[in-house]
Amino acid sequence: MKQHTAPAFGLARPAYDPAASENATTLPVGSAATVRAYVAELLRRHKRAFITLILVNSLAVLASMVGPYLLGGLVEDLSAGSRDLQLGRVVLIFVLALTIQTFFVREVRLRGAMLGEQMLADLREDFLVRSVALPPGVLERAGTGDLLSRITTDIDRLANAMREAVPQLSIGVVWTTLLLSALTVTAPPLAVAVLIALPVLLVGGRWYYRRAPSAYRSEAAGYAAVAGALAETVDAGRTVEAHRLGSRRIALSEQRISEWTAWERYTLWLRSVLFPVVNVTNVLLISGVLLLGGTFVLQGWMSVGQLTTGALLAQMLIEPVGLILRWYDELQIAQVSLGRLVGVREIEPDSGDDGLSPDGRDLRAEDVRFGYRSGTDVLHGVTMRVPTGTRVALVGPSGAGKSTLGRLLAGIYGPRTGNVALGDAELSRMPAERVRSHVALVNQEHHVFVGSLRDNLRLARTGASDAELWAALGAVDAESWARALPDALDSEIGSGGLSVTPAQAQQIALARLVLADPHTLVLDEATSLLDPRAARHLERSLAEVLRGRTVVAIAHRLHTAHDADVIAVVEDGRISELGSHDALVEADGAYAALWRSWHG
Repeated sequence: MKQHTAPAFGLARPAYDPAASENATTLPVGSAATVRAYVAELLRRHKRAFITLILVNSLAVLASMVGPYLLGGLVEDLSAGSRDLQLGRVVLIFVLALTIQTFFVREVRLRGAMLGEQMLADLREDFLVRSVALPPGVLERAGTGDLLSRITTDIDRLANAMREAVPQLSIGVVWTTLLLSALTVTAPPLAVAVLIALPVLLVGGRWYYRRAPSAYRSEAAGYAAVAGALAETVDAGRTVEAHRLGSRRIALSEQRISEWTAWERYTLWLRSVLFPVVNVTNVLLISGVLLLGGTFVLQGWMSVGQLTTGALLAQMLIEPVGLILRWYDELQIAQVSLGRLVGVREIEPDSGDDGLSPDGRDLRAEDVRFGYRSGTDVLHGVTMRVPTGTRVALVGPSGAGKSTLGRLLAGIYGPRTGNVALGDAELSRMPAERVRSHVALVNQEHHVFVGSLRDNLRLARTGASDAELWAALGAVDAESWARALPDALDSEIGSGGLSVTPAQAQQIALARLVLADPHTLVLDEATSLLDPRAARHLERSLAEVLRGRTVVAIAHRLHTAHDADVIAVVEDGRISELGSHDALVEADGAYAALWRSWHG
C-alpha cells in the first residue's frame, strides 16, 4: 500500500482514503452542519434534563471549592500568628461540604447516564425511521457492509459517547469555567499562570484536531469496507467456491484489513502525541502557579492564604481539563459515527406528489434509459405497454437487464431519461407508499422476521383476520405445513424461534402478496427457491389468485413465459422481440432459440 509522509512529525499517513472513495459507501456521510443541527435538536428535545444536569454539576463543583477556601483561610490565620483556628468549626463545614459534594456528584453521574441513554435511544429510533422512509432504490443500492457497519459498529461507538462523552464534556466545561472564575476572584495574579500553559495546549490541540476528524472518518470507512468485503464473500460463498475465487476474495479481504489497520495505527499515533502535550500543560500550570505565586508572596502582592487556595484550585483544574480533552477526543470518533448515521437526513425523502394518483391501471415505459453508474446505461431506450390484466413475461440471457426493467416497472428506481407510468401518473413522482399500494415487487430475497407467523403475515395487512391469513397461506400451498406448526399461526419463527426452509420463507412472502392485494405485480424469480415441480404447482395455484391482475414476470423457467399473454425478449438492455409464445416461436428468432435450448 502506497503511503506519503504526514504533514508533521514522522508517521506515514495512509494514502488510501476509503472515506473519499466513491465506492466506499453508498449512503452519504452527514456534513458538520448536519451533525451540529442534529445534536442541537437532541439537546432541545432533552432541554430540561440537560439544564438539570448543568445545575446539579455546578452545585457539586461549588461544594468542592469549600475545601481549598477553608485550607487557604487556615494557612492565612497561621501565617498571621492567630491561635484561635476554630478547627472544630472548620472540620464540620468541610464534612458538610464533602457530604453535599458526594450527593451532587452521585446525581451528576446518574442524571448524565440517564440523559445519555435517552439521547442514544432517540438516535437509534431516528436512524431506523429515516432509513425506512428512504426511497426503495437508495436502500437497495446501499452495500450490505455499509448498512451493517452503521447499524452495529457506529451505534456501538456512539453508545459510549452518548452515555459518557456528552454529559462528561458538559460537566468538564462547567467545572473548568467555575474553577477559573474562582481562581480569578481569589488570586487574580495567579490567573497569569494559566496564560503560560494555555499556548502549549492550544498548539498541541490544534495540531491534533486538524488531523483527527478525517483520520477517524477514514478509519470508520475502512472498517465498512472490511465488513462489506466479508459480507459479500459470505453471501456469495457458493459462487466463490464454484468459480474458485477463494484466493482472490482472501486477497481482497487482506487488502481491506491492511488499509483499515493502517488508519488504526495512524489514529493511535495521533493520540500518542496529544497525551504528552496534555501532561506538559499540567506541569506548566502547577509550576507557573507556584513560581509566580511564591514571587508575588515575597513581593507582598498576595498573601500565603491566597497562594494556598490558588494552588489548590489550579491543581483541581487539571482534572476537568483532562476530562474535556479525553471526551472531546472520544467525540471526534463519535462525530464520525454520528455523521454516518445522520447522513441519511441529507437524502431527500421520497415524498413525491401527494396529490398524484393514477387514473387507469395500464403500465407503460416510454424511451426508458437507466444505469447504476453515471455514463453507463443498462437499459437503452426501452418502450413497452402492459394493458390492465395482461400477464407479461420478460425473458433473455443473464445480465440483459430483465431485473432492472422489472424494478423500474415496480417503481423501485426512476429512469434516467424517459418515464414509467401507471395510468397517467409517473411512478417516480408518486410517494413510495402510494406506489406500493398499486404495484408490488416480489423477488428471490425473502425475509422472515422474528415473531409469530401471524405477525409476519400481517405485515402486508395489519387488520387481516385469521380466516384471511389461512386463505392466503392456502393460495400459496403453505397451509398444510403452517397448520402442522406447534402453535399454528402463533408459532414463533425466525431467529430464536422455529426455523423455516427457504422455500417456506418464499411461500410466506407470496402469502403477504396475496394479503396486500395489489392490482399490478412484478415477480422476479418469485418461485426460484422451490424445485421445478413444486414451483409449477404453486404457479398454477397462484394463477387463480392473480387472475384479472396485471403481472410482469421475469421468467428464468420458460414454462412461465409459455403461459404469459405477451413475451418481451430483453437483450443488451433493449427489447428485441415482443409477442405471444406461438408467434415468437414461429418467427424463429432469439426466443425460439431459447425455447429449443430449454426443451433440448
